[in-house]
Amino acid sequence: MACKRIGETRQDMASCYQNQEPYFSFGVIADIQYADRDDGLSGWRTMRYYRQSCLHLRSAIEQWNAEVTLPKFVLQLGDIIDGSNNRLFTSQKSLDAVLNEIKNANMPFHHIWGNHEFYNFNRDYLRDTKLNTTWMQDKLQDSENEASHGGSPDGYDYYAYHFSPCTKFRFILIDTYDLSVLGRSKDCPVLQESVAFLDGGYLTNSNGSDERHLQEFNGGMGREQLAWLDNVLTYSDQNNERVIIAGHIPIHPAAKRSYCLAWNYDDILKVIRSHECVVCYLAGHDHSGGYYLDSHGIHHITMEGVIESPPGTNAFGTVYVYEDFMVLRGSGRVKERLLPYRRHTQKRDDCFKCSCSSTTGEEG
Repeated sequence: MACKRIGETRQDMASCYQNQEPYFSFGVIADIQYADRDDGLSGWRTMRYYRQSCLHLRSAIEQWNAEVTLPKFVLQLGDIIDGSNNRLFTSQKSLDAVLNEIKNANMPFHHIWGNHEFYNFNRDYLRDTKLNTTWMQDKLQDSENEASHGGSPDGYDYYAYHFSPCTKFRFILIDTYDLSVLGRSKDCPVLQESVAFLDGGYLTNSNGSDERHLQEFNGGMGREQLAWLDNVLTYSDQNNERVIIAGHIPIHPAAKRSYCLAWNYDDILKVIRSHECVVCYLAGHDHSGGYYLDSHGIHHITMEGVIESPPGTNAFGTVYVYEDFMVLRGSGRVKERLLPYRRHTQKRDDCFKCSCSSTTGEEG
């Protein structure tokens, strides 16, 4: 029998999920960043295991394939190959190597685009690769607003879509490089808008945050995509769905340990906090990982990066979805977490500042 109230203790929930079957499960993995090159230090002075990362992916797929009940899908949170492939002229070769590993998976992969995708390819190129998984998107047939149907509407080139793997649950993949100086042609209006955004230091921030996250390796969401996201979340509110959002870049200042934060994270948070359906946001980008439960009851999970996992370990997880909570079972550097859904009455404005030098925290 499912737990009836999320007010029960975490111990009660742990006991509860051990005695019931989940509705479904899904895999999650981030920052594989494969390259056929020797290990080396990054600009952050952390060791990266470039060839090992593809072996880690293979091991993760073998474990997902061995599950008694297969995960319905895997969320690949971006940076599937390393940016160094560009200068080595091995971008397509490395991408093919990783995709050949994914062919062995007995479940589909949903791909998100990160900064390293754009170090290697432009947007038009990516749309013609197997990293474009918008073909798996849902269509909300009973919505009158065309902008909420499936992926990004005609006329906009952000890469975002949503799907429902099970009744009353919806996943939304967002494009956190919609605003970006990466992957766009020089005459693209969005590029010009993004350059102006950076040059202006985003002085419209009203929460007193510093601007150290306004780096070229980060990005943000434009007005049109935010409106699209708001429309999809409105649909989920109206249909009593629980929503998991996934993007490459963290959107909460406390869910990462570096400057890896979406440019206009406060705009994104305002949208998702205005909807009771959102229960979790999954990101990669910061290879150290992170976690924060915000005051609206939304779990912000930053997955540890595969690329910085030495031989003998790994960094991926499987999420089991229940009626009142989810369980993240991590492998290697990824911790196990019990993730209760938020109370619908738990809704107030969060007061926070971007503290890019702070360590990850947990609220509550």
